[in-house]
Amino acid sequence: MTADQALDVRAFNRFYTRRIGVLAPKLDSDFTLPEARLMWELAHHAPISASALSKSLQLDAGYMSRLLRGLKNRGLLASQAHPNDGRQTLLKLSPAGKRAFVPLDREGTAKAQAMLAPLSATQRHALLGSMSRIQAVLEPDATAAVELRSPQPGDLGWIVERHGAFYAAEYGLDVRFEALVARICADFVDRFQPQREACWIAARGTERLGCVMLVQARDESQDGATGKPRPGVAKLRLLLLEPHARGLGLGKRLVRQCSDFARAAGYKRIELWTQSALTAARAIYAAEGYRLAHSEPLNSFGQDVISESWELTL
Repeated sequence: MTADQALDVRAFNRFYTRRIGVLAPKLDSDFTLPEARLMWELAHHAPISASALSKSLQLDAGYMSRLLRGLKNRGLLASQAHPNDGRQTLLKLSPAGKRAFVPLDREGTAKAQAMLAPLSATQRHALLGSMSRIQAVLEPDATAAVELRSPQPGDLGWIVERHGAFYAAEYGLDVRFEALVARICADFVDRFQPQREACWIAARGTERLGCVMLVQARDESQDGATGKPRPGVAKLRLLLLEPHARGLGLGKRLVRQCSDFARAAGYKRIELWTQSALTAARAIYAAEGYRLAHSEPLNSFGQDVISESWELTL
């Protein structure tokens, strides 16, 4: 880490606190920002102890006590005995507190909507994705919200773009590889059989973190568009993880999703093609039970590589 990097962080912090109005003494309500944040916690996570609130919000216990006392004096806070520990008291909003929170919450949502409204759909997607990435880096536990979902409009284009950019940067593959990925995605749409084929996008909110496809294997000795299906054989294709999403177990989840789907669909075997240089992917395949069936040196997409075929018997 350099001093310039620290200055960049501070500059962003100054920009964003100004942009969302943190510097204002109060929101457009009777509550300060810390009070409003505390009421949000009480509205969504109550009943909860004062110590748990302090830990969650990373606030000093004395300061938390003063905030809670202020809410209680205004009749907005209620308490109840802890069911398993008589030494603790659990806190929640009183009926008056719940009523006071409704316009407060509505105002917060309106401000967020006002910030997003001038942006195009593409800009909103980029902004929300960046927010998600920042949270994932600074709070790794946030990755628990990652889901494996079906493709949505724009996802297949993203698969093509990310494969082209990633494999060019990491392995020097030329534009012919991106063209191949585009053909695979087009074939997936043209020949899609929902009971036999699937694609999954690993996503955290609006941010795409990875992808994989499972399709019916076809006779590749024929033209790719007309090759006959190979009964009982599926093909795993286009496994990709964004570099910042590595180490989260998503690669294993995506590959396991393919295995589970293939078994349910009645396939007997899954095949895939990879290269010896893709060591992380090969480790995932091996852990899932795939075995190397064939390898050979060849020139592929502008690079001399060791091409590998792997198989998983179901």
